[in-house]
Amino acid sequence: MFITRTRATIVALAAASSLLLAAGCSDDSSDAPAHHSSTTTSASPTSATAGARTDFNDADVTFLQMMYPHHAQAVEMAKMVPSRTQNEQLIALAAQVEQAQAPEMQQITTLLTSFGKPAPTTGGGHEGHGMPGMMTAEQMSALEAATGAEFDRQWLEMMIEHHEGAVDMANTELTGGVNAESKQLATAIVSAQEAEISTMRGMLGQN
Repeated sequence: MFITRTRATIVALAAASSLLLAAGCSDDSSDAPAHHSSTTTSASPTSATAGARTDFNDADVTFLQMMYPHHAQAVEMAKMVPSRTQNEQLIALAAQVEQAQAPEMQQITTLLTSFGKPAPTTGGGHEGHGMPGMMTAEQMSALEAATGAEFDRQWLEMMIEHHEGAVDMANTELTGGVNAESKQLATAIVSAQEAEISTMRGMLGQN
């Protein structure tokens, strides 16, 4: 009788041990996915940091932020031309200015965004009138009020000054900037606007 009870007790203890061992294995396997998930989540911030741009400096940002409203005013002036003059050469030149500078404004916005910087607003074309070549609100109002030959003269004189300011800013970027795309834009501005300055001076001599 005693031996039978002892055997029953041993069998019961063995069964209990097997259950505990099985439960322990189950707990370990359930922990594995949680550990893996934690490792995967912690990798995201590192990836985001690695994607940040560092190939620019303050000179690049300043150039782009200043050139945006500068271009906006040139586009505004170009849009005035068709309704205020019959001068076909001036109308064609104004269209050329708008077609060149409007896309460059989009390029500036894209670059600033990629640098993590906000693009400035146009300010109605008058923002930043203290920058090189920028017209004041009073000058813009006088231009809007002019027509015919007087409009042609004012527009050419103002746009020459405006272009010269843009060339100055672009040359500053070429000297102090480091970003390849910004400097490429500056080079394009110098090339195009110096050529247009020469054209406009010739047109003034004909008036």
